[in-house]
Amino acid sequence: MIARCLLLLLVLACSVSLSSAQPAAETGPDYTEPLGIALEGVEYPYPVQYYSFILEGQLVRMAYMVVEPAGTPLGRDVVLLHGKNFYGGYWGGPAQALSRAGFRVIIPDQIGFGKSSKPDVNYSFDLLAETTAKLLDQLGASKVSVVGHSMGGMLAVRFARTFPERTTHLVLEDPIGLEDYRMSIPPQPLSVLMEDEMTMTSADKIRTFYKNYVVKWDPSVFEPFVETRTRVTLSGEYPRWAKASARTYQMIYREPVRYEFTALRVPTLLVIGLQDRTVVGKKYAPAGLAAKLGDYAELGKAAARDIPGSELLEIPNVGHIPHLEAPQSFDDALVRFLQK
Repeated sequence: MIARCLLLLLVLACSVSLSSAQPAAETGPDYTEPLGIALEGVEYPYPVQYYSFILEGQLVRMAYMVVEPAGTPLGRDVVLLHGKNFYGGYWGGPAQALSRAGFRVIIPDQIGFGKSSKPDVNYSFDLLAETTAKLLDQLGASKVSVVGHSMGGMLAVRFARTFPERTTHLVLEDPIGLEDYRMSIPPQPLSVLMEDEMTMTSADKIRTFYKNYVVKWDPSVFEPFVETRTRVTLSGEYPRWAKASARTYQMIYREPVRYEFTALRVPTLLVIGLQDRTVVGKKYAPAGLAAKLGDYAELGKAAARDIPGSELLEIPNVGHIPHLEAPQSFDDALVRFLQK
């Protein structure tokens, strides 16, 4: 009897030890109401309009917001370009700061993202730069300051290279593509990328994904991204959304703009969150290489050296999204730079 009691105590002790050693899961609210892949019903900070045109034989709509100057108008336009796992609605803070300073602000959802159409086309940065230019033409924006975050930073570089005559300033906020991912990460077929997108459906997985972007998780700021992404996976059209996402991953992988930095001839501000370790496709990298990728503290310095006459703003204790993690620092620097 004593032996059995001792054995039971030993089992209980081991159970407690093992359970306390397990890391806590990234749990939070779950979402069960489907959301259309054009984010119908998702509120943006300003009224959304649409520009329709034909793209590769398909009628598509490009969603965008225009924020008029709230202060004395400067007669200058700024276009804000979102990242891959985001949409134009997250630019509300910078847009307000720029508007108060007298700028007109234009915020598109790129084709394939946000409230815009998700056509099955050959996505490229040249394509997105061209469609952005068409939208700007419609709005009478002949010259613009271009601000790009994450993937939007890659697009901003391509836009400035393609349309140097209409680009007055360039701001790159934690742009991806500061390193050539092809050197470390093997290419993935569309079928594999699609399968990965189709299995990224639980709120907890998606929450963990977004938590990797930031240093301090503020649910009031970041949980809406989790809700939107989770609810989109419940849409009957989710496979079309997933295919567009997979194709834009291939665009990022295949088109490193890193080698275009030395050719830029526009005043450029690099804003880098020093804790950012974002790597596109990191899960596909060999284990020995994955840990060495995404060192934004060093990558930002290297990019600043390569971009002629550029300025570098490093923000400590901030990850991949400075305009949401350190909004005051970002907005002040942005307005100050664009007023030059």
